[in-house]
Amino acid sequence: MAALSEQRCRNHAQREAVARCPECRRFFCRECVVEHEDRMICTSCLRTLTARETPRRRHLRIVWRLAQCAVSFIILWVAFLMLGRALLNIPTATHESTLWSMPMEPDLGEEDE
Repeated sequence: MAALSEQRCRNHAQREAVARCPECRRFFCRECVVEHEDRMICTSCLRTLTARETPRRRHLRIVWRLAQCAVSFIILWVAFLMLGRALLNIPTATHESTLWSMPMEPDLGEEDE
């Protein structure tokens, strides 16, 4: 079998091959291969691989998003519940005072003698 440096790209006969697709076992130049899951695969094999995986991944993505929404809703509900309980535990005297009706004396900074 010839060395990789002696091979030519399947799509571009004038270019030297830089990789061999592990799926179809053909040689390709830099423009014809892409990295997918830590492997260099030709674009046609990548299309077939992603076409097979798309429905399953889409289903998993929908389930994952619904799970994220449910967990987020539960976390927010617990946070608001805890905040409400904390507000209920504040003593009544704290929020029934008439602080705003007391006249405020200006702070002059210097005392008159």
